[in-house]
Amino acid sequence: MLDPTPRVCIDYDIVTGNIQRALTRMKPYGLAHRPHIKAHKSVELARLQIEKGCKGITCAKLSEAEIMANAGIDDILLAYPLIGEEKLQRYSALIQRGIHIMTIVNSLYGANGLSRLGKHLDVRLPVLIEMDGHIGRGGLKMGADFEDFARELKKLDGIEVKGVEVYSGDIYDLKTEESIRLRAREERSEILECANTLKKLGMRPEVLSGGSSFSVLYPEELEGITEIRAGNYIFNDNALFSIGLIPREYCAMTVKAMVVGKARDDVAIIDAGSKTLSSDLVHLHEGYGAVIGHPQAEITKLNEEHGFVHMADLEVGDILEIIPNHACVIPNLYDRLPAYRGKQFDHWIKIDARGMNY
Repeated sequence: MLDPTPRVCIDYDIVTGNIQRALTRMKPYGLAHRPHIKAHKSVELARLQIEKGCKGITCAKLSEAEIMANAGIDDILLAYPLIGEEKLQRYSALIQRGIHIMTIVNSLYGANGLSRLGKHLDVRLPVLIEMDGHIGRGGLKMGADFEDFARELKKLDGIEVKGVEVYSGDIYDLKTEESIRLRAREERSEILECANTLKKLGMRPEVLSGGSSFSVLYPEELEGITEIRAGNYIFNDNALFSIGLIPREYCAMTVKAMVVGKARDDVAIIDAGSKTLSSDLVHLHEGYGAVIGHPQAEITKLNEEHGFVHMADLEVGDILEIIPNHACVIPNLYDRLPAYRGKQFDHWIKIDARGMNY
């Protein structure tokens, strides 16, 4: 059977190398790795990460956590606030099954709901306070806001604050090693400052959770926190590749697409559109992905099933290999992805948590 296009290709050896490389970097600095599985949504890859030495996993949504728990993974951080009775009932079911799971809080509404659940179960549910990572996405700002919130949580009987969690998403706007290192150091300082606030209030912050696929490249800058939750690094993508933070050999996910038409002499139409590559952009690269071997090529536009590549000398039938802008989005578009070793197909990776976004 001939391989169809468009198709996503996963280099399994690179995946394995990316995991091992991250763990090797972190070890000298006493950093545990709790990878974010939203990047791949695969039980197989989550198990591979744990087998290599990762400390449990991070899930973005409760439905992801349920899929992973059903597969026997029982050390889970749910890095998303649980709001509403329906979510609390499902969370309760996981706890009662003996799953070791912890979540975050960033509002008194959410904290009160978890406290009621904890009292109902006659336990103190472990929680992390979400800090603001300079992206205005729900976390508590350092200083008075954080301290006042922590004081209120201390009054609640059904929860126990175990530490802090942050996603410093503004690091993805940076483009130099120096600036990324500086932002990682700032993140560490911010986490430690909030941890000291908790200690001052008589709490024991055991978990200091942060990091990203940018800062995981420089774990020495995060020394002093307890764990890094990077996820994207397992595949890597054009966000890192386009600014030279990683070589091509670290990009485990590529998309192969065929030229199926010509809009004009210097614009080729490929069979990969937004339903294959996603419509995400990166801040420091024009277009919708990097065409391997053709740095001058630019994917300027995507329809659902078509992509438009500005590049001379392409002909109908040509095959292009593309590093997508944002690897995390792509597995959620597929039921399974082909894993290759070398250039040979090896097996299918099932995307067990595809569509588990609730």
